[in-house]
Amino acid sequence: MTDRSAQGSAAVAVLQALDGRGWSIAAAESLTGGRLTASLVDVPGASAHVRGGIVAYATDVKASQLGVDAALLAERGPVDPEVAAQMAQGARRVLGADVGLSTTGVAGPEPQGDTPVGTVHIAVATPETVVVSSLALSGTREEIRTQSVQSVLELALTLL
Repeated sequence: MTDRSAQGSAAVAVLQALDGRGWSIAAAESLTGGRLTASLVDVPGASAHVRGGIVAYATDVKASQLGVDAALLAERGPVDPEVAAQMAQGARRVLGADVGLSTTGVAGPEPQGDTPVGTVHIAVATPETVVVSSLALSGTREEIRTQSVQSVLELALTLL
């Protein structure tokens, strides 16, 4: 199974789980640059559940569009577990979804300050909880971005 087909399978499973609950979903993405939302909307019938996605690649966009605390961003930077949590919550709020997903991290090729390549934080926010997972991924920029999408879809499945 290729990475793309694995993502497709995970996206299908997430959408089926949402269907069972009558819930909608939205994404807030940084390092994945829209790939997470694309993996969901690649599934036929996704419009029944996908509200949309926000690519908040620049740090200031995380604050202005998703409501991530500017002081948190100034203190810790954009690659932080709490930033991922606030991004997922922001996606829920801004896009009016039941579930918010988020990705933030360093895909490379260079570290971001003291943060090494492969450091990724993903989050899933539901009406019931917010769960963050911190990952140390390896591989090329492409592989890290692909693994990030797969990981957040898998995390969403565990909560749905």
